[in-house]
Amino acid sequence: MSSRKRLTEGDGPTDLKMSKTGTRKRHVAALVLARGGSKGIPLKNIKMLAGVPLIGWVIRAAVDSDMFDSVWVSTDHEDIEQVALAWGAQVHRRSPEVSRDASSSLETIQEFLRLNPEVDILCHIQATSPCLHPFHIKEALELITLHGFDSVFSVVRRHQFRWREVKKGSDDLTEALNLDTANRPRRQDWDGELCENGSFYFTTTEIITKQGLMQGGKVSYYEMLPEYSVDIDVDIDWPVAEQRILRYGYFGRGTPEVVRLMFCKVLGCLTDGKIYLSTAGEEMVSISVQDVAAIRMLQKDDVEVVLLTAADDPAGQTLADSLAKRTGCRVMRLGEEPADDLASALKAKKLAWKDVAYMGNDAPDVDCLNLAGLSAVPADAPVVAVNACKYTCHRAGGNNVVREFAEHILLQKAKAKSQMKQDRIN
Repeated sequence: MSSRKRLTEGDGPTDLKMSKTGTRKRHVAALVLARGGSKGIPLKNIKMLAGVPLIGWVIRAAVDSDMFDSVWVSTDHEDIEQVALAWGAQVHRRSPEVSRDASSSLETIQEFLRLNPEVDILCHIQATSPCLHPFHIKEALELITLHGFDSVFSVVRRHQFRWREVKKGSDDLTEALNLDTANRPRRQDWDGELCENGSFYFTTTEIITKQGLMQGGKVSYYEMLPEYSVDIDVDIDWPVAEQRILRYGYFGRGTPEVVRLMFCKVLGCLTDGKIYLSTAGEEMVSISVQDVAAIRMLQKDDVEVVLLTAADDPAGQTLADSLAKRTGCRVMRLGEEPADDLASALKAKKLAWKDVAYMGNDAPDVDCLNLAGLSAVPADAPVVAVNACKYTCHRAGGNNVVREFAEHILLQKAKAKSQMKQDRIN
């Protein structure tokens, strides 16, 4: 099911109610800093990465961890605000004073805490760390709540030999900083070094406000495996990060392995929205053979595909019926409330929305996109549909976009099966 729920007071395990001992439980907040004026990549924080806005990855992990009383995005940009709200975060509109290029993260965090004095523990989550998982957050926070540390930050182990920099034109010689060249170790004989990976920083409010530090008091670290340590700074990192996320990213609480049914809109998904006229005046549309092959791929993997068309669209119905003959798919004709029509079909099949993948392309699809366990829209879909779906495709409608989503579904099923197998071994 969709993981985009808004956290409110009392939802999490650290809410502000009184504990059994009569003491107030500490309010734990997550804060993602997402300024609109990125110099490297314009509006980088909401650029699509593997079908999800960049900040969507960390918001989803934060919300699904159930460790926060509130999840916030601090921004100065309206478009970022809309994406943050769509993914379940609250928004702190930062002031111009902390929105300048020279403004530090600490200044922005301190402003947030002045306006939200109920916060006792803050987790600064970096938007550029999209492979964050809920279990990382839970295990790191427990170092504060159960073991008494004041600050906990994420690190990754690196096996890299470092050398002192020599400035151009200098007569100085370089020297090894963490290596004895006479006894150069093999990788397997060296533990490596712990380096900040920038994924998150937990700190008590008192350390931030009184000492002006994000790492102070009793300090500890939380080690993340290298495969989860993705940090995006420049455009060249983007395709590499997408491949890493498809393998190691967190895709929400849904269980993709049980997806048994895919609903697919015909017009706008399987077609490109164009009508071709022959010299005789006949109207035609084109369907990609790759998309037809994708439907057969899903069917082969025991995923039933149902083609959707509007009940008041005779041309769309004719096209859907023609496709059904080629693929063996069933066709459903939807009224003004598609979610209601499909809910009845799911009930008849004894399936839940979490068992469904849905591909739509417009405002009437929003409810279905939100409800489905996996959902997608083409790249040319309107913003209202993009904000509702869980995966935004790179391709436009009619341009092999169904093939792209089918491959995504099958990849998530394979990933989930692999995880289930690993869980049984452990």
